[in-house]
Amino acid sequence: MIALSNVHRLYRSDEIETTALMSIDLTIARGEFVAIMGPSGCGKSTLLNILGTIDRPSSGSYRFDTTDLTTLPEAALAAFRRDHLGYVFQSFNLIDDLSIEENIELGLVYRKVGRAARRARVEAAMDRVGIAHRASHYPSQLSGGQQQRAAIARAIVGEPQLILADEPTGNLDTENGAQVMAILSALNAEGATIVMVTHSPSQADVARRRIDMLDGRVVISVHNAI
Repeated sequence: MIALSNVHRLYRSDEIETTALMSIDLTIARGEFVAIMGPSGCGKSTLLNILGTIDRPSSGSYRFDTTDLTTLPEAALAAFRRDHLGYVFQSFNLIDDLSIEENIELGLVYRKVGRAARRARVEAAMDRVGIAHRASHYPSQLSGGQQQRAAIARAIVGEPQLILADEPTGNLDTENGAQVMAILSALNAEGATIVMVTHSPSQADVARRRIDMLDGRVVISVHNAI
C-alpha cells in the first residue's frame, strides 16, 4: 500500500540547513496498525506529515498503491487527501462554531456526497465511536475524550484507506486514552490501515508493528506479539 524509498527531508534557511529525515525506506501493508516512536525532534512528525502529503520529501519517492505521490501537483494532492486519508490530531481540531454532527459531516460536503447519504454515514460514524448522543452539541460542551471520539468519527466517515493519528491520546487522561486506543484497535481489526505517532510504549504495544526513530532515521521496526 505504502512504499517510501530513500526519502530525505531537509529544511533550509539563509543560515542553516536541518536534516529532519535521512534515507527512509519504509513499507506499510494494507490493514497494518503501525506505531511510530522516538524522542522529540527525531523526525516522527515529519514522517507522518509526508505520509499525509502535508509535507513533501526533499528527495526520494512515496508510492501509494501504484501512484508516486511525489510527482503530483498540489491540487491533485489535495484531492488525494480528501478521498483517501483520515486524520486524528492531538488537539482534536474541531471547528468551534459547528455542532459535532456538522464537524463530522464537513468532509463529505467537500466530497459532494448527497444529503441522505451524508446523514446515514455521519450517524453510522457517531454510533461507531459512541458519540451519537452528543450530535447537536458544540465542541466546547464536550469533554476531551468525547472531542477525540468525535475527531475519530470525522476521520472515518469518509471511509479512508489510511488513518493517520498524531499523538491521539496526548491530551487525554488514562481512561479516555484507553477508550481511544480501543476504538483505533477495533477499526484496525475491521480492516483499517492506521499509522500512529505516540510517546507511549503501552499504546505502541497495541499496534501490530512498532517503528523506532532516532536522528531522522528508522532504527528499529519490530512486529508486536498480539
